[in-house]
Amino acid sequence: MTSATDSPSPAAIRLIATDLDGTLLRDDKTVSDRTVAALAAAEKAGIEVFFVTGRPARWMDVVSDHVHGHGLAICANGAAVADLHAGGELVKVRPLERLIALDVVQSLRAAAPGTTFAVELATGIHYEPDYPPFHLDPCASIAVAEKLLHEEAPGTGVPVLKLLAHHAELTPDDFLALARTTAGARASFTRSSPTALLEISGPGVSKASTLELCCAERGISPAEVVAFGDMPNDVEMLSWAGTSYAMGNAHPAALAAATGRTATNGEDGVAVVIERIVAERLAADAGR
Repeated sequence: MTSATDSPSPAAIRLIATDLDGTLLRDDKTVSDRTVAALAAAEKAGIEVFFVTGRPARWMDVVSDHVHGHGLAICANGAAVADLHAGGELVKVRPLERLIALDVVQSLRAAAPGTTFAVELATGIHYEPDYPPFHLDPCASIAVAEKLLHEEAPGTGVPVLKLLAHHAELTPDDFLALARTTAGARASFTRSSPTALLEISGPGVSKASTLELCCAERGISPAEVVAFGDMPNDVEMLSWAGTSYAMGNAHPAALAAATGRTATNGEDGVAVVIERIVAERLAADAGR
């Protein structure tokens, strides 16, 4: 595993993909001045920056001022691409089919009694009565998951971006392993919370697969991408990118998936690497 001081060839890098919570953002959910400057320097050097997060588009205000050029962000673990220049408008959606979500709900209720659910729609989140409440979403409706997922006719409802499953007693990794064993063939399971909170997307939907689509549209190969992350929901992206860095505070699965390791999010680990890439790019350009 390489360190933050071992950067890829600066001429080869065309896109930086970074997670937010626990990665780009500090623990107080802010973007440091150093990181803001590093992001701007990358864009000025001709390197595109994509925010790739489990957050829904409506929670992207924290970084919307720091999106340059294209203005796009990959949200909800790859289930949506949002245009932050247009107030978070969704320009691409990769939904979880409601019948699949209902099947997953039934399977997890049987395998892990006490599981509670929330449904992240393209228009907002709704959750069951015993699910930990979302204080950032006071307009959310509350009902059992089967009712939240019901639609009068197939295809008539708002797209489901994610199904969330919470368990009060299981450990996070044990819950994830159980869910993948129980229903992993029907949906994509991951997690990014320190609690036993699973994030469930459509089959094949992940940060990596949507990032791959966005890169293909731009003619960018994995070898031209540098990625940053810290949790299990970053593993596929860290594995897909030609060069990737797990944060110093990363989960063991993220550390194992990445090609390198940088400082913690509190130490501006993303900025540390970007600064070096940009400096080497400028030096290479000056030497031509």
